[in-house]
Amino acid sequence: MPPNRLSVNKKGWSLAEKLLDSSEEFGVVTKETSRGVTLIDAGIEAKGSLEAGRIITEICLGGYGEATISSKKYNDLTLPSISVQTNYPAISTLGSQFADWQIKAGNYYAIGSGPARALVRKNKKLYEKIEYMDESDQSVLVLETSKKPPESVIEQILLECKVRPNKLMLILVPTTSIAGSTQVSGRIVETGLHKLMKLGFDPKLAVHGFGSAPIAPVHSKFAEAMGRTNDAILYMGEADYEVKGFKDDEKLKRIVEKTPSSASSHYGRPFLQIFKEANYDFYKIDPNLFAPAVVSVKNTETGNMFKEGKINLDIFKRSIGVAT
Repeated sequence: MPPNRLSVNKKGWSLAEKLLDSSEEFGVVTKETSRGVTLIDAGIEAKGSLEAGRIITEICLGGYGEATISSKKYNDLTLPSISVQTNYPAISTLGSQFADWQIKAGNYYAIGSGPARALVRKNKKLYEKIEYMDESDQSVLVLETSKKPPESVIEQILLECKVRPNKLMLILVPTTSIAGSTQVSGRIVETGLHKLMKLGFDPKLAVHGFGSAPIAPVHSKFAEAMGRTNDAILYMGEADYEVKGFKDDEKLKRIVEKTPSSASSHYGRPFLQIFKEANYDFYKIDPNLFAPAVVSVKNTETGNMFKEGKINLDIFKRSIGVAT
């Protein structure tokens, strides 16, 4: 498979430089390791910010998506919310943003997402599915983690990315931070497209993706923060796609019917409660739960639109501790 002309690493790198150039403004702390790798702390020791989370969302999308933050009213509840749109849904979300790189070393654990995935291509079947390959001498990896990675982990990432130390940036974003909460909600389009793909939809046929979700209030405890950020998508997130080249409306209708989180047998309780009942084992949770609350797909071939799912504000309020 030849390299694509769209390079998520080159575009992502230029966005990461914004964080470096205005670190104080965005509330991030930057440093270089002894080997010259750049670390950008967006919430471990750093204060972080909504704007840092917005830029990190765009970095995760490989620079081929735009994120905006606004205040949005959900009945009697007003929250900051993030909206994401992309003209390259498969490449920007599944080829870059998708969080499937598990990094483990001793007691260190992180989940990697963003442009560097397209260089390493651990999930080769996925990249073959979307027909994407990136080549770049610079790379950016976003690590969802509460600790700075040890030197051994950084060395392993360097080896896998095959770039020089001064050409690697690692962005550290805890779930228990405002930037972390922002970038998780910013995965709304990716979450929906991944679910559609699992149900038999060819993601390359998506020509535009748009989505929005509230940014969950930060919680200092990881499990609670993870529950809130998941619920922002599962019970409040909305994702919309335009598709081209899909001529079977009946099949598309059946796929969309099964796409929202409400199609799962585990739907209906805050994620933290579901997680506890599964003994904190993700593999015991119905994978069909991981999807936006509402999904709509517009078929440009037929002019028809299919929409399924529902917003569940009551469960989200319980999740974020709103007194009633």
